Amino acid sequence: EYFHFDDYLPEELHQIAVYAAANKQVTIASEADNYLKEQLTDAYRKRDKSFGNARFVNGLIEEAKQNMGIRIMKAGNLEAITKEDLSVITLADLKQVFTSGDKKKLNLNVNEKDLQLALAELNELTGMDNIKNDLNELVKLIKFYNEIGKDVVNKFSLHSVFTGNPGTGKTTLARTIAKVYKALGLLERGHIVEVDREGLIAGYVGQTAIKTQEKIDAAMGGILFIDEAYALANAAGSNSDFGKEAIEVILKRMEDQRGKFGVIVAGYPENMHQFIEMNPGLKSRFDKTFHFYDYTAEQLLHIADVLLKKEVLSISHEAKEHLNRYFNVLHEKRDKFFGNARTVRQTVGEIVMKQNLRMASVPAAQRTTEALGSLTIEDVKHLSAEEGKSKQGLGFRFGATS
Repeated sequence: EYFHFDDYLPEELHQIAVYAAANKQVTIASEADNYLKEQLTDAYRKRDKSFGNARFVNGLIEEAKQNMGIRIMKAGNLEAITKEDLSVITLADLKQVFTSGDKKKLNLNVNEKDLQLALAELNELTGMDNIKNDLNELVKLIKFYNEIGKDVVNKFSLHSVFTGNPGTGKTTLARTIAKVYKALGLLERGHIVEVDREGLIAGYVGQTAIKTQEKIDAAMGGILFIDEAYALANAAGSNSDFGKEAIEVILKRMEDQRGKFGVIVAGYPENMHQFIEMNPGLKSRFDKTFHFYDYTAEQLLHIADVLLKKEVLSISHEAKEHLNRYFNVLHEKRDKFFGNARTVRQTVGEIVMKQNLRMASVPAAQRTTEALGSLTIEDVKHLSAEEGKSKQGLGFRFGATS
């Protein structure tokens, strides 16, 4: 026969603390008692399999009593000490228990080298000026706090909502933010675990919680990035219950292990707004929202330039002018399904293939280094900037000639 003993609740832990103090012939000052209740509640929420329950509480009171004795000895003038002085645990005595040695507190300093690399990566991203400003202000604030000795652990929210259309850089920025947070000492590892609804939802009752817990465990010390997070709430039938189960697990872990990992949820602006508003827990924990605007035509061309440079290809003036006109019309005709940078990557892929096919048709002896590294109008003219019918409704005839 087996008997299971549940962990003591916070109020029970407090009763044990009061009893332990009485046994040691000390009392706990009022303000110290309020602080103790807060710390016991926090310890209960963060407990794991090694949580010591009554042993943990007895140890706290014993250490607080020792701190009281050390404080009195350091103060000197022992002749003036009263019986009350020797029997009251103060707020300072108790606070020292939870802060001395920083046994449970993550205290990571700013890694300047990694920070500069992460910020350089951030600044290389096209657009996102509003988001870059916010992150640069965060860096400035944390450096200031470090200079004046102010604790930064748990002072900044690691949870964010990313809203924007596809291809606006949400996933890319999440990876960069994880690196920035690590360099600033807000995260221990700075990696990112990317999931969508299918990565969290299982087919049977109870399995979703297990699957979601595993993903969160993998994200500890880093960022859990949930793309199209609104799908967790939009499923029909029993699958909707599985989605709510995943949300509940995520919210609980965000509370229980505050500061140990971050969660970024991303998706279309309207969908994400409805998703956050549906649950007060979501709204309270995701207090920072970053909006990703569609790229301008100029920014689309800049992204294309960057991608072509990575392919070690230079583009002729005529070809660039054609590509610029193409992106301008593409941007003008965009809708909420506009692919932004994804469309640019697809377009560049087509251009590179066209150039490679053109070079493949040239006799090997005539393939100069300059020709192999050049894009001409021949490689981009299949991109038509003329209005017309298309399956995407964007007004382009892919594969047409001009």
